[in-house]
Amino acid sequence: MAAAGAEERQVLAQRLKAAVHYTVGCLCQEVEEDKDVQFSKQTIAAISEITFRQCEIFAKDLEMFARHAKRTTVTTEDVKLLARRSNSLLKYITQKSEELASSNMEQKEKKRKKSSAAKGERTPGEQEAAVTENEDSNMA
Repeated sequence: MAAAGAEERQVLAQRLKAAVHYTVGCLCQEVEEDKDVQFSKQTIAAISEITFRQCEIFAKDLEMFARHAKRTTVTTEDVKLLARRSNSLLKYITQKSEELASSNMEQKEKKRKKSSAAKGERTPGEQEAAVTENEDSNMA
């Protein structure tokens, strides 16, 4: 049973390595077109291997950051900690994290409004408008 699990992990790792190699090849091709340079197959393979190994290191570091914080889930704060040495990467990750958080809040708000409307409830903004409307009619 354990041998089957190890074999499956090895197959998945090989597929992941192949995907990294393909992506690196595509990126190198884009650079070749933009900068008018050539990459040998050996160079692409070396960049792929370095990239894969660095990603393994990143994954282990992220796991350790979460474990140190007594969590089982890696958070964006862990990723920011990992990226702290690269100001541009940290800035990019922070910006994307904020965009995602804002988008999630908007989606939650929309869901809450839909469920409130379905139940016949009023949202806080609608309640405030109704109170103002009642006060206006009482003054008349």
